[in-house]
Amino acid sequence: MVKLNHVRVYKSEENLPREDQLAHKIAVVAADAVEVTPEVTEMVINRVIDNASVAIASLNRGPIVAARAQALTHAPTTNGKGAGVFGITDRVSPEWAAWANGVAVRELDYHDTFLAADYSHPGDNIPPILAVGQHVGASGKDLIRGIATGYEIQVNLVKAICLHKHKIDHVAHLGPSAAAGIGTLLGLDVETIFQSVGQALHTTTATRQSRKGEISTWKAHAPAFAGKMAVEAVDRSMRGQTSPVPIYEGEDGVIAWMLDGPDASYEVPLPEAGEAKRAIMDTYTKEHSAEYQAQAWIDLARKLHTEHPEATDPANVASVLIKTSHHTHYVIGSGANDPQKYSPTASRETLDHSIPYIFTVALQDGSWHHVDSYSPERAGRADTVELWNKVSTVEDPEWTRRYHSLDIAEKAFGGSVEITLNDGTVITDQIAVADAHPLGARPFARQQYINKFRTLAAGLVAEAEIERFLAAAESLPDLGPGELDQLNITAAPGVIDLRNAPAGLF
Repeated sequence: MVKLNHVRVYKSEENLPREDQLAHKIAVVAADAVEVTPEVTEMVINRVIDNASVAIASLNRGPIVAARAQALTHAPTTNGKGAGVFGITDRVSPEWAAWANGVAVRELDYHDTFLAADYSHPGDNIPPILAVGQHVGASGKDLIRGIATGYEIQVNLVKAICLHKHKIDHVAHLGPSAAAGIGTLLGLDVETIFQSVGQALHTTTATRQSRKGEISTWKAHAPAFAGKMAVEAVDRSMRGQTSPVPIYEGEDGVIAWMLDGPDASYEVPLPEAGEAKRAIMDTYTKEHSAEYQAQAWIDLARKLHTEHPEATDPANVASVLIKTSHHTHYVIGSGANDPQKYSPTASRETLDHSIPYIFTVALQDGSWHHVDSYSPERAGRADTVELWNKVSTVEDPEWTRRYHSLDIAEKAFGGSVEITLNDGTVITDQIAVADAHPLGARPFARQQYINKFRTLAAGLVAEAEIERFLAAAESLPDLGPGELDQLNITAAPGVIDLRNAPAGLF
């Protein structure tokens, strides 16, 4: 059974023993050589495919072009053969491969998610763990074990410790989880992983302004930075360098000064010794390229488009009221009080965090596209802007309760909508989870992951390369030492022009 670990702040004179510190307990879990279950192995394969699909779709977007150019100035180091960068055949130092591939995976906001006390994209663990695996010549089974750990630690931290309440960016849980996953991949001892986790946390705490107001390209870089820091933290720890102790519980530590303060108290679930790491099974991916809380709303809007076409014309609509959870209302709804969420000239990063915009476009189009739905032309359409400005959100306590429920059967990320027409007619409907959610109308299984990959890779990757990659991913447990390079994907000739990269310092 998963064990709940009590975590609080300790004064220095209390001298909290190392083995009782959360970072040490995380390290113990990471060092446990428990076998990965078949269903977790299959889900790891799904997420490797999922990450690759969204990375390929991003290959020529600005943040990826810049990150890739930076990575290419850092050749493989002497203690390994380096790691691959999505889309090209060049190898770079593993921390820079983690950087470039992390940006590519995150850019479209289109991969997996887990939401509880905080929120996360646990697929962000894969780029740094894979990069290190490629660098050291690890096997497919090594990678699977490392990824299972990364998911386990991040999901369990997200279940217990809220960051966004204190305006700390959610990647503060990613640095420790990626470091732990790398530790598992490499078979490191508890002490080395312990120091890695502490350093990774210490270097990846930042404010969540990256997801507020005018959202910038840093949104895609933030998790890549955490992954890069995790790789560097492991390197330093392997060389005998230590971290602040206790990093979580110290009186000048993260909890005391960045989170709930000196009186904080958390119960962090972690597997006991010999218990399989299964947290990846609690996570879910995206059918649509948008913030996860928008997934169900896109599905409901598509449904209403068919059932009530009259609601797509702003001339017929007096108001659209979305009743949803606290988090959805205040982060991506009108409760954020961000005027940019209603601006037709807002950045793509801002629009994918605007429920009023997303619901309006999905309602009018009856569909959602990772590029077209965010184009300036689409955002600026006059009838869209008119309807968009009639959409508002409010918090509904019941949807907030369900959002935070620990019962997977009632945990919900949707809400209800009231569309009031000018003739007084009120159209009401509701949705609890996205169609692609495990409890949704059309849950994602292996075939859906493959279809998502094929759709996003079409025109960017040659058919033979698509088939080669899918075959390699599906045979991940059988890949031997040094064969993880097969998980790289090369773009079709002419898709990437490295000469177009912006110049920088390196």
